[in-house]
Amino acid sequence: MANELSVNVTGDRELLAMLERAQSRALPETGAVVTKGALNVKTDWARRWSGLKHAPAIGRAVSYDVYHWPGSVNAEIGPDKSHRQGALGNLIEYGSINNAPVPGGIPALEAEAPKLERALSDLGERLLQ
Repeated sequence: MANELSVNVTGDRELLAMLERAQSRALPETGAVVTKGALNVKTDWARRWSGLKHAPAIGRAVSYDVYHWPGSVNAEIGPDKSHRQGALGNLIEYGSINNAPVPGGIPALEAEAPKLERALSDLGERLLQ
């Protein structure tokens, strides 16, 4: 008699249903997490730039947009040139020969990154429950 291998799989339909539910919820719920993270970065960035004597309105020029594309969610955060003093964003953030930089964006993003990573990880776990 030859060696035989027999496998009995149970629960495959339940697993497939769980994965399909997770897939249908993943993008909308990821969008909510990204939106909250973008708002947090925007708020922190604006706070870091508030009270600048030479650019008192620059903090209020920081804004964000969230874009939902098929299969992805992206956020764009930074000074809006259509707002008062928004066009000064690069000069404020990176400085010039006559002005020291006042970093706002990178520190705000670095402060939010671990929170965003944790929120996305928690979301992944929730989706697979």
